This record gives sequence, C-alpha cells and structure tokens, in this order.
Amino acid sequence: MNYQKYVELFNSGNDEALVETYFTEDTVFSGGARAFHGANELLKFLRWAHDGIREILRPQVVAQNDDHILAEIDIDFHALVDKPDFQFKPLQKGEMITVKFFVVYYLRDGKVCHLKASTWPVEVGVSKPTPKLGGTLEQRQSFVEYTQAFSNADFDCFMQYYNDDVVCELGSMTLEGKDGIATFYREMFKTVRETLTIHQLVADENGIAADMTTQFTAIENAPNFVVGPLQKGESIRGRVFVHYVLREGKISRIAVARAGEMSRLQAAT
Repeated sequence: MNYQKYVELFNSGNDEALVETYFTEDTVFSGGARAFHGANELLKFLRWAHDGIREILRPQVVAQNDDHILAEIDIDFHALVDKPDFQFKPLQKGEMITVKFFVVYYLRDGKVCHLKASTWPVEVGVSKPTPKLGGTLEQRQSFVEYTQAFSNADFDCFMQYYNDDVVCELGSMTLEGKDGIATFYREMFKTVRETLTIHQLVADENGIAADMTTQFTAIENAPNFVVGPLQKGESIRGRVFVHYVLREGKISRIAVARAGEMSRLQAAT
C-alpha cells in the first residue's frame, strides 16, 4: 500500500474513492468506544465527519511493513460552516484546529482491514499547520475552495485567504487592503455577481497562475457596471489570466489580465 497516495486521496475529500481504493469490504474502524464495521459503515461515518469540515492529514512519523502501518499524524480540521457540536470543540465557520492522532492500519492484500486511532487533546504537541495556499494537493484544493467562496459572495470565507495589505490590480482600478477589496465587492455584489471557473492552475509556495473564465451576472439592473451596462439576468463572460502572489500561504497581490474579448449573454426568457 502506498501510504503517500492514500494521504493524497484522503486530503482530496473524495471519501467514496478513498474507501473503495484502500479499504476491504469487511474493514473495521475503531477509536475509543466508537467502532464501525464494514466499508459502508466507514463511508457513512466519513460523510458525517466531513459534513462542513475539511480534514487534512499531515503525517509526522510513519513506519510500515507488509502487514501494518503505524503513523503519528497531525490533522487539521477546517470549519466550512459553523459547527457548534463538532466532536473536538465548537467551531465557527473559518476556524481551524489541529489534533494529533496515533493510527495503526492493519493490512490485508494491500488494503486496510482494520484501523485503530487514538488522539491527544486539541492543539497539544502539534506541528505548525500547512499554509492555506501553495503547490501541494491540499493547498491547490484550498484555492478551489477560495474561488467557490468568492463566487458565492461568502465574504467570511474568501477574505481569510488575503494578507491584510493585499493589493488587487483589476486593470481599470487598484484595490488596496482587505478592507478595500471587501468594500468594493460588497457594493458590486448588490447588483452583479462574479463567478470564477478554473481551467488550468500552476502553483507553488510563492504564487498561483490561473487560467479562468469569469462571468458577471446581473441580479438587479446595473446600468453603471464598470465592465458594461447590464439588465437583470444578463451576463458578460470572458477568459482571464490571474496571477496571485503568495506570502506565508495567503494572497498578497492579485493581477488580472483579460485573454480576449468579453461576450454578452442575454437573460433567459
């Protein structure tokens, strides 16, 4: 069993693929007084555990032979929604905690047939969390979540990805600081919503280059919209290249360049 690949799939959030790929049908998961028998019960548990929570494994020490994997893992739990009843401590949307786990995986034919887990108290003995954005699989996934939050006008979420002194260069204007970005988009989103669709992404710890489609859709009449006047229901769409400069895992500068002409979509009748 390739444990690194297991961790990458776990951190992708695809619980169905994880269970199908790495667990036997009769697998057993046990942690303290809790036990789940069979792949279906495990998948049900994972769906429950990840409802509103993004869970990231950060293995610290791993020992493996043909029959067992022993791992000390620091696990980051990111709250995507308010979780007042979260099992380790109440979390508000956007909060994160780290819990140290010790896990033993029993293997049969390259899959996990039994998993035992124990935990330390919250934040005790844990290592520094991985920065939000960068070039790893989980950091790239975090960027996807950033674009989704932006597209949903979820200010509480997407504003957490910026450094306080972030600068956003939009071509016709420059927005300075988190407050400047928040003020501009709160006003804009009253009449026009912007949706980002990622086509290609290149990322490392210093920056992100993204090829995206941006679509502006009027939720109210917007005759003075900076890209072009829009009637309610109308959209303007186009390809853009966006360069994000990162500092300590957060966005410090955004530069947007159009990749061709924008096209107008009429409101559905």
